[in-house]
Amino acid sequence: MDAVRLIDTSRHALARGADAPDVMAEVWQAQALAQAIGSRLAVSGPPELRGEALGLTELAGRGCGVLDPPELDPGDLRAAQLTELADARRTLLCLGGLLGEVGIALVGLASGAADETTYWQCMEAIDAADESRDRVLEMLRKLAAREEILPEGTKDSPSGV
Repeated sequence: MDAVRLIDTSRHALARGADAPDVMAEVWQAQALAQAIGSRLAVSGPPELRGEALGLTELAGRGCGVLDPPELDPGDLRAAQLTELADARRTLLCLGGLLGEVGIALVGLASGAADETTYWQCMEAIDAADESRDRVLEMLRKLAAREEILPEGTKDSPSGV
């Protein structure tokens, strides 16, 4: 499935999260999806994005690692459904939005956390989501710089994977 479609699915699921466990599961799913997108870009994305994409993979993995993994059927793991990353710029724009929403959801959870463990999980996950979003923004800057230096006839050269 296309990355943008998976991101949209994650955004809607995060918004529908009814309680803390649902939201935490969606945050984990979003981080896993960011990790998969980073991995895909690191392997076969535009060369100037590969270092930042690898960093995104590591940071999003840390975001998953600080949270308790949700109990999911293998078919429900959105990151595993990623088969296409057609437009790197659009994917990164959407992923940046998702990671911002993840941070907001985590702030809400942290402020109402009933126990210290949940609070600190949220704090660590906020940090990971914020750093992941910073990597996404840096990749978008690099794509914009790349488009500026390409000759006029090659504006449509591949920015996707």
